[in-house]
Amino acid sequence: MEKSHSDIENVRILISLLVQKGIKEVVLSPGSRNAPLLVSVAREKRLKHHVIVDERSAAFFALGIAQQTGQTVALICTSGTALLNYSPAVAEAYYQGIPLLVISADRPSEWIDQDDSQTIQQQGALCNFVKKSFQLPTAITCNEDRWHTNRLVNEAINLSQHGRKGPVHINVPLREPLYGFQHESITSERVIKTLKETPSLTAEISQNLREEFFLCPKVMIIAGFHEPDPVLQQHIKLLASLPNVVVLTESVTNLSIPLVISTIDRVISTIQPEEVETYAPELLITFGGAIVSRMIKAFIREHTPHSHWHIDERSTPPDTYKSMTLHVPMDTRTFFDQLQPAEIKANSLPSSYAHQWHQREEKATQIHDNYLKRIPWCDLKAFSMLIPALPAGSRLQLGNSTPIRYAQLFRYTQVDRTDANRGTSGIDGCTSTAMGAASTFDGITTLIVGDNSFLYDSNALWIKNCPPSLRIIVIQNGGGGIFRFLAGPSGLEEVEEFFETPHDVDIERLAEIHRFKVYRATDAPSLESALSEFYQPGQQPAILVVHTPGKINGEILKRYFQALRD
Repeated sequence: MEKSHSDIENVRILISLLVQKGIKEVVLSPGSRNAPLLVSVAREKRLKHHVIVDERSAAFFALGIAQQTGQTVALICTSGTALLNYSPAVAEAYYQGIPLLVISADRPSEWIDQDDSQTIQQQGALCNFVKKSFQLPTAITCNEDRWHTNRLVNEAINLSQHGRKGPVHINVPLREPLYGFQHESITSERVIKTLKETPSLTAEISQNLREEFFLCPKVMIIAGFHEPDPVLQQHIKLLASLPNVVVLTESVTNLSIPLVISTIDRVISTIQPEEVETYAPELLITFGGAIVSRMIKAFIREHTPHSHWHIDERSTPPDTYKSMTLHVPMDTRTFFDQLQPAEIKANSLPSSYAHQWHQREEKATQIHDNYLKRIPWCDLKAFSMLIPALPAGSRLQLGNSTPIRYAQLFRYTQVDRTDANRGTSGIDGCTSTAMGAASTFDGITTLIVGDNSFLYDSNALWIKNCPPSLRIIVIQNGGGGIFRFLAGPSGLEEVEEFFETPHDVDIERLAEIHRFKVYRATDAPSLESALSEFYQPGQQPAILVVHTPGKINGEILKRYFQALRD
């Protein structure tokens, strides 16, 4: 027998449209004010739900699912500060362009700021980090109220997927009684569809752009973080084969192409001041999300190209390199379709630009390989073993601070895709995100994370039903190791107490408490031994704790870049 649904009409309309508009997954956090929403989702068989107590972890978990699937994931929380705990993940989703539908239960407006429990100003609380905020009517008393609620929910769900994807917030004020469930079913609601905009370049503009490309001897393409896209990859592969084009990517760009330069920092470091004019581009083309490399940002900012085309669906695109001359407000794949790389290749200008960059890449690779042979046990040595050990066809999640920066120093193509929370680049939520991502993928998902980031998101360890295919590698180097490398903090006597913030948490024991299989490495031989077993199939997720000597890591990395410069 089918269970009855909430008596609250707002709730029934909302749940009906979640189903009818194709929402598949809902992440719930317990509460009282959101009880009508929780029970309604639980009783709706067409919605898959996950129950996670900590709202911060819940939101990052949802972000991980949406990141991997590209589909809107709904989040439901109770009233009060529960909503504010969504903020870090919502901000990350906003800057990454990941679709989340944040649904918060609220008290009726007349009780806000009246010292009633769990009442705060929730309307617009996330306004700086969502595409739009919506407030549903507290009660439906007439047909106009029903129409209004239907329209708002349709608009909110459409907006999460329309144009550049992103988070949207629906605030739902609910009056008592909350626990009436007498309606036999949810109703069928009016569904409003929206077509995704695919603006086309005019024939004249297309021809002008191609001609500029044809005639430019030095074209650089920089790709930021991006989900895997086979069609885009073919376009970039064709462009990367041109003699006048160099393509720079990062691990989170997810473009596995032989001719791209994916180790930007180590190549840039070899360029001497007197050689800059040789390597600086005349035409720069950028797309994707934020770039990890500070070096390429500084390089372009200091040597402004004549033209800079930025491809971005946002109406107000970022001018990261302080050089943008043309904003192309369209989907990246569509742009390169219309740019017609095949035609460009047939008309490409003779140039040595790409050859010079690839020669420099070979030189940087030789220095890199030679340096690794002579360094002692440290973070860099550990990464030189961890990156090649990633299984073919697996997926990789990278923590912020040092892990993602070390990863950029190594070329690897065996993983299926690489992700990191680079929208806001915070250390919060990376483990929860990895768990959410792993829940969508049958193969191995590896998270490489620093110890401080791991501990900051340790609530993720008690998420139920953690996928046994998840592998977490924690770099235990005594705290925030990045501050030993950065020029400002590393020279301060307060670096340890106020920046590194070393801890005495037994990470192995913490992992065991949460029923992870635990491995430990303290040097190269023990890491090699651990890796031989770490990726073997098993019935439980595993954590590998890699201990490195924190105080020398920064110095070794500084000497690495000095070797490249010299």
